[in-house]
Amino acid sequence: MTGRLEGQSVLVVGGGSGIGRAATTAMHREGASLVVLERSADHARALTEDFGHERLIVLTGDGTASTELERAVSVAVEATGRLDHLTCCVGVFDHYADLTTLNADQLDKAADEVWRVNVLGTLHAVRAAVPDLRASRGSITLTLSESAFHPVGGGVLYGTSKWALRGAVHHLSTQLAPEIRVNAVAPGGTSATKFSGLQSLGTAQQTVAESVDRDARIASGTLLKKTPSPASHAGAYVFLADRDAADVITGQVINTDGGRALT
Repeated sequence: MTGRLEGQSVLVVGGGSGIGRAATTAMHREGASLVVLERSADHARALTEDFGHERLIVLTGDGTASTELERAVSVAVEATGRLDHLTCCVGVFDHYADLTTLNADQLDKAADEVWRVNVLGTLHAVRAAVPDLRASRGSITLTLSESAFHPVGGGVLYGTSKWALRGAVHHLSTQLAPEIRVNAVAPGGTSATKFSGLQSLGTAQQTVAESVDRDARIASGTLLKKTPSPASHAGAYVFLADRDAADVITGQVINTDGGRALT
């Protein structure tokens, strides 16, 4: 641990699994005091079992609900007297849903679910945190995807939700300046990652196939010929939360995709 986040109060929404869990782990290792809001009781319990209660409070709740997000912000402020950083990792995946195979009712329900969770849920988190982040001159990191830049990594519903968040980075960084920095991480395809699917399409329990072939396909589409793990993205989250290292970084997206943008 280098302690680059020592003394900082951080809220991670959706920090119990996958990339969110990796970001939580890395920021805790760097000395941050964390509150994690996690929907899954199993993931929340695992976090507490693995980390204990030192500089970590885990709350079980819906990371898209305004009341739960406001509660999480209050807990962070009560624990440390301030909130310095918000990282948003909540999202649902459309499992490559094909627009042309959905009927009108399925499209209505799937679009409402994807955009509500991925976009509106993130905006609710930002809204809840802004007053305390303004007071601390803090920062926000959103989670995008390579699908916010390329027609890969999901279907049109997931992709458009991440494009919307890409736009949110620009709008929010402008609106919240100069007190709050707003940036994002856009992970590429990632090994051993399970995605929350759509209740509306019956894919909530599905996971992206984890196989050597999948990892090889991801690697072959990048310049570095590597398949990231969740931990591969964590350094970008730490960097953007670091008051000193990223003190003039706002309105930016770090693409942790192995160089897909140049292939």
